Amino acid sequence: SVEQLGTPLEQDELDEETATLWLASKEFVRNQTVRDRVGRNEKTKVIAKLQQPGAGAPAREPAVSESERKAMMAHYFRKQEEMKKLSEADEDDYLHSDWASSSALKSSLRGTGGISFR
Repeated sequence: SVEQLGTPLEQDELDEETATLWLASKEFVRNQTVRDRVGRNEKTKVIAKLQQPGAGAPAREPAVSESERKAMMAHYFRKQEEMKKLSEADEDDYLHSDWASSSALKSSLRGTGGISFR
């Protein structure tokens, strides 16, 4: 049996007289050329699909591949975990810094900010 893209041709054959051509979720009219629909740019890449008549528009391909989606999800998960750790670690750390002291302004105006007692 002859196969094309892993599927037997006998099961997946389309009649050339009734098959419909789809591009960008729009059906081509039989007498319309690709140039009429897309334009004269020779560098344009067009992906068109054939469907059985009455089957409707073919399913859209995902914008992001499965491997790219997994990589993005892993990256955002790591970033979220990092932000969570940073927020837990820094909740009360600012209370021990010099600028958070309630008497910092008073001691700096008096000139007693750098004096420490034993």
